[in-house]
Amino acid sequence: MEVLHDIVGYKNRKIYQNDEYFSFSLDSVLLANFVNIRKNDNNIVDLCTGNAVIPLILALRTKKKIIGVELQEKIYDLATRSVAYNKLEKQIEIINENVKDFASLENINKYDLVICNPPYFKVSNMDNINISKEKAIARHEIELTLSELCSCAKKILNNSGNFVIVHRAERFIEIIEEFKKNKIEPKRIRFIYEKIDKKSNMILIEGQLNGKTGLIIEKPLVLYNSDGSMTAEYSRIINGGE
Repeated sequence: MEVLHDIVGYKNRKIYQNDEYFSFSLDSVLLANFVNIRKNDNNIVDLCTGNAVIPLILALRTKKKIIGVELQEKIYDLATRSVAYNKLEKQIEIINENVKDFASLENINKYDLVICNPPYFKVSNMDNINISKEKAIARHEIELTLSELCSCAKKILNNSGNFVIVHRAERFIEIIEEFKKNKIEPKRIRFIYEKIDKKSNMILIEGQLNGKTGLIIEKPLVLYNSDGSMTAEYSRIINGGE
């Protein structure tokens, strides 16, 4: 069923969703808040943009042009209509294309900032994926693996461009290896914990193409207190900084 919702924490931003095949996750909101937009970041792209939640949030922080790349036509349609509803067509452009095709000659070394909330899960047996095709592609590495994503990021980043992703903490070592293989130097990392006494399940990572060695591990982002209430920081994030 299709609905028009507020983006969590952003009452001045509406977004189209359809729970039959795609709804944005809070991971994307956390990623959008983690992203650092530098003064000279003139060309920005969000890969696997879904229904464009990240570009819609980032457009509150910058006037620079933002590209969103989405493979699936139904989800691309949600994204384009979300952008149009918020009257941001002049700033946000949504492209219906495979990330691997987007990393073509015309986009080589073009982007200062590349962002992605990618599919998290490896595919071992498609028979065990009991969800819609659209959800399966969004969640599993059917069309885009972590290795392919990092390779594409390397191609389209300019020298010293930043690559920022959110991913499963269990794949942390693999992520670092893929960053390094593609000359993307990890620069900033933040682990996400549902509660402080639980293991980390998500991670936010910023890397820089051909960057110098020097890693900042930020304080943990804890979402809930032991009594189940939101932490002050998480509450600020999902209430748009209020």
